[in-house]
Amino acid sequence: MSLRFPILSRLPWYRLLVRPILFRFAPEPAQKIADKALAIQPLWRAYAKAANVPDIPVTVAGLALRNPVGLAAGLDKQCAYLDSLGNLGFGYVIGGTVTHNARPGNPKPRVLRLPQQSSLINALGFPSEGLHAAEARLRKLTDRPANVLVSIAALDEQETLECLTTLEPLVDGIEVNISSPNTAGLRKFQEPVALRGLLDILNAARTKPLFIKIPPYMNEAEHENVMSLVRACRDAGMTGITVMNTIPVEDARLAMGRGGLSGLAVREDMLRIVPEVRAEVGSEMVINACGGIATAEDARRALAVGANTVQIYTSMVYRGPGVVGEIVKGLAKRS
Repeated sequence: MSLRFPILSRLPWYRLLVRPILFRFAPEPAQKIADKALAIQPLWRAYAKAANVPDIPVTVAGLALRNPVGLAAGLDKQCAYLDSLGNLGFGYVIGGTVTHNARPGNPKPRVLRLPQQSSLINALGFPSEGLHAAEARLRKLTDRPANVLVSIAALDEQETLECLTTLEPLVDGIEVNISSPNTAGLRKFQEPVALRGLLDILNAARTKPLFIKIPPYMNEAEHENVMSLVRACRDAGMTGITVMNTIPVEDARLAMGRGGLSGLAVREDMLRIVPEVRAEVGSEMVINACGGIATAEDARRALAVGANTVQIYTSMVYRGPGVVGEIVKGLAKRS
């Protein structure tokens, strides 16, 4: 297979050849180019054979995963390429975030690259084609090389419930996003009483794993608020928590003047927060570590401080599809 696809077997192919071309475009047009490539399913089936990513079987929340490396929500917002993305070697992939109604998202420009930090700032604001478009795509998803989850936005109790009941039968689990810094409606559920009310509604309807994606905290007041949300998730019997969403920052280059920071710049904050959340919830709940993971060593550190799985997104932008195999192969050497 390496003779048929020699470029796929050479680690720097994306960083040396593809990324320089993509980075000539603004982030969103570059993503559209990447999406067109992801739409070529036979290419990624061939890639899976050439990459030869090993299995590191783990069971998380009753789900048998081929490895503990997941694709974070946000890369495939419309659930259109989850089959191709699964062929990169992920243990699981998360589509979305899906909103009940179609939304254009925030005004542009709304994504910035920070190449020196291998990071991004985004103020996308959940651009979504809506629940029923995502449902239609997930119904057609037959090639599932990785477990499939979907992220739904918590903007309204009844709309969130309808997203869960519509999409849950089509996926292996649901992640609820209560923490994007770019969408004002979510802030309602960053208050523990409101969050607990939402969780009770969802809990009464769910039959599969349910994860809550929490915001980061940067000071003592934020720490106490986030921990109150964590306790609400624990007491409501949630399956697990994804630690963490992007860190709010201001930047005048964005139309909104602010956005969420992701990538290498937030890695140490994620590694600080994961063990603190683990101490709060005990050993039973699942923790998915999300933020700045780009290497096997990053993943090992997150798993060592209390995570059950890790999620990546921004490192795909800077290191390409091969980063998945790099991380999994690195973990396999130590397993």
